[in-house]
Amino acid sequence: MILVSSCLLGNKVKYSGGSNDNELLMRYSHYLTAICPESAGNLPIPRPPAELQNGDGRDVLKGTAKVVNKDGKDVTAHFIQGAKNILDIVKKHRVQVAILKANSPSCGKDVIYDGSFSGNKIDGEGVTAALLKQNGVKVYSEKDLDENTLQRIIAMYWEA
Repeated sequence: MILVSSCLLGNKVKYSGGSNDNELLMRYSHYLTAICPESAGNLPIPRPPAELQNGDGRDVLKGTAKVVNKDGKDVTAHFIQGAKNILDIVKKHRVQVAILKANSPSCGKDVIYDGSFSGNKIDGEGVTAALLKQNGVKVYSEKDLDENTLQRIIAMYWEA
């Protein structure tokens, strides 16, 4: 099983109610299993945007940072619960790889927004990306992929 952020496959689960369509991933969608940690954490669609404050996903999991939405509401518990629910899928199906949405407070792999809601980005990872990495899952973002790379991932990790 290869997990992929649901928004990248055209599903309207993004905070705004939209999606982040990725043509390459959509062409190979029959090999991919869509997940959305924020939906899995019972956050509504649409919802106010959220950003990590005082650290990244690793810090949220340690309890030293939090996830706050643009209205100032602490939504950390939803992000942690969503990440744990995705980890349950990983463990149940022995998932080894996930392709997650870049910059997301849940799914960001290398870069996330800085918590100021100003569009500034910092090095770091989202809550789900951090939890999956801690549990041995190889995490990619859509920015890491070209068709050859995606085909290699499918050849290595997909099982009919």
